Amino acid sequence: MNREENLNQLQNSDKIWDIAVIGGGSSGLGVALDAVSRGLSVALFEKADFAKGTSSRSTKLLHGGVRYLAQGDIFLVLEALRERGRLLKNAPHLTHNQAFIIPVYNRWDRIQYSAGLKMYDYMSANLSLGSSRYISKEETLLRMPGINSTGLFGGIVYHDGQFDDARLALSIAQTADQAGACLLNYSKVVSLEKDPGGKLKGLVVQDIFSKKKYSVSARMVVNATGVFADKILQMDNPEAPKTIQPSQGIHLVLDLDFLGGQDALMIPKTRDGRVLFAVPWHGKLVVGTTDTLRENAKLEPEALQKEIDFVLETAAGYLTRKPTREDVKAVFAGLRPLARPKEGSTKTKEISRSHKVIVSASGLVSITGGKWTTFRKMGEDTVAYFQEITGQPLAESRSKDILLHGYTKAIPEGHWSVYGSDTVLIQDMAKIDPRLSEKIHPDFPNILAEVIWAVRNEMAMKVEDVLARRIRMLILDAKAASESAEKVARLMASELGKDESWIQNELADFQKTAEKYVIKNNPK
Repeated sequence: MNREENLNQLQNSDKIWDIAVIGGGSSGLGVALDAVSRGLSVALFEKADFAKGTSSRSTKLLHGGVRYLAQGDIFLVLEALRERGRLLKNAPHLTHNQAFIIPVYNRWDRIQYSAGLKMYDYMSANLSLGSSRYISKEETLLRMPGINSTGLFGGIVYHDGQFDDARLALSIAQTADQAGACLLNYSKVVSLEKDPGGKLKGLVVQDIFSKKKYSVSARMVVNATGVFADKILQMDNPEAPKTIQPSQGIHLVLDLDFLGGQDALMIPKTRDGRVLFAVPWHGKLVVGTTDTLRENAKLEPEALQKEIDFVLETAAGYLTRKPTREDVKAVFAGLRPLARPKEGSTKTKEISRSHKVIVSASGLVSITGGKWTTFRKMGEDTVAYFQEITGQPLAESRSKDILLHGYTKAIPEGHWSVYGSDTVLIQDMAKIDPRLSEKIHPDFPNILAEVIWAVRNEMAMKVEDVLARRIRMLILDAKAASESAEKVARLMASELGKDESWIQNELADFQKTAEKYVIKNNPK
């Protein structure tokens, strides 16, 4: 992906795009992917970086949703299980089969959870990742040395999918870009353009860096801005009612040895009736999540002290070694764009995770709700409105069969896996210039060549883009990321042709952001 080349495409004011997408998270990228699969021309605009918000802050699971099954949302689970299977097939370098263990402390739990997971297996059908089964106390402790053994009967093993969310978003963007879509990060939509009859005919977008504005004509405009969807709806119609109920989920990152092994822990019922996961990911243990009502959507939400305490206390009840604030390598928070119930509700766990497509009087098409696992289906359902909006014929969707950028059957080992087929190209850079084989940080395997690659080919424009979403260091170890910032900034400046002032501004911006990923040991 080349940002300058894509910006140049906007210079042609006579061009009419089939679809203009606002939002570069999972839902917007799903729309772009499905649209190009039907032969439509697409321009996508993201005001920050791709997947900067919710889409890079998930629990890293591709799942049907065991909890949704318990709530009776059968259709959502079936849909998600189908999409899970497709993602594991189309992006094997970014997804994999993850074994989970539910610890069992009484006979009733064994019966209850075994029955529920057998139903989960049955619904997975030919897309099953492995049958669930009961294992003994001895095997449970062998596979999870860090689990609390007091009163333990055994465990139930089941399988779901795991992925790297920000890297998957980038892979989808690269796939759409290669198919002819024009995707731009740091491009803010500042207004919508309408014809005399009040129907949308395009939008005005501003490049965050140059401040230059571009008028973009489009036959259909899609609002895929997640928790910020209401802002675009109200840009279209100031009287538009709220459609989104933001719900915050946080995760704490610990050293992997708190749990031990490579199996993930699933706690099926916490004291407030929710589910908690402890999942091995990129050599660390990601523990979460919460489900906290939030009224205001923020691009960089922060974990509440009560959420941090809840996760630590719940995890402590299941782990032999009790985690403390000092043990947390990073904390990150994300906002789920739940569809707001008509009656309103403060019980976010009861709000459906199903997505919904809304068509406004102006023709603005908004996709709300949903979850990462079903991003492609969300895109397909949104693009399906193209014929209704434009009156033009629409080809059948082919997005379910598209192999995503980096696809390879020979998955590279270690941290290289997320690059897939690009791995050899990055490694060749380091062979040509041995200086680029230096590690970014001594505790992480990533090398300097990855920074250059991110700038040249992955549209990384800021230090945060690299450390948070291209190599994920910020959410794995905030301290290590802060220690790496200057090295990354200076390398990026050299590649982008920036001066010392840019470096210092970037470092200040990054440190301000990084502070939000560090737990305060003595909260006020």
